[in-house]
Amino acid sequence: MEIERKFLVKEIPNLTNIEHKNIIQVYVTNPKFRARKMDNKYFITKKSDGTLVREEIEWEITEQEWLSYYNKYKDVSVEKTRYFIPLDSYVAELDIYEGKNKGLLTVEVEFPSYEEAVRFTPPSWFGEDITEKLEYQNKNLAINPRNC
Repeated sequence: MEIERKFLVKEIPNLTNIEHKNIIQVYVTNPKFRARKMDNKYFITKKSDGTLVREEIEWEITEQEWLSYYNKYKDVSVEKTRYFIPLDSYVAELDIYEGKNKGLLTVEVEFPSYEEAVRFTPPSWFGEDITEKLEYQNKNLAINPRNC
């Protein structure tokens, strides 16, 4: 189960010495899933429909498997650098998008419970809460980019 809130970003915090990874994701339509390259690791992820709370299943695949999906579905992709920013007892995952969505900045925070997600008060550098805005889900950004 994945419980997360997603926000736009008002201002980028200091990223000095913050862990980050380069990500490329392609979206396969039938059956629906995501193939992800995160630095030198590769994954398939299936997510249920929804926004704040969704089922999520993920497993690792080989580079060759990922390349076969990438070569076939690269037109339905998202490219970004993800920064893992410590935030009290959580981690804020700041995504700085490249490619078709260049300039878009979002941040996600995962929670252990629905109640914690609802109680969460975002820091001042977070912008509008876009958790319920489907157009900001990565699978939709791959089809309808939001170039900023």
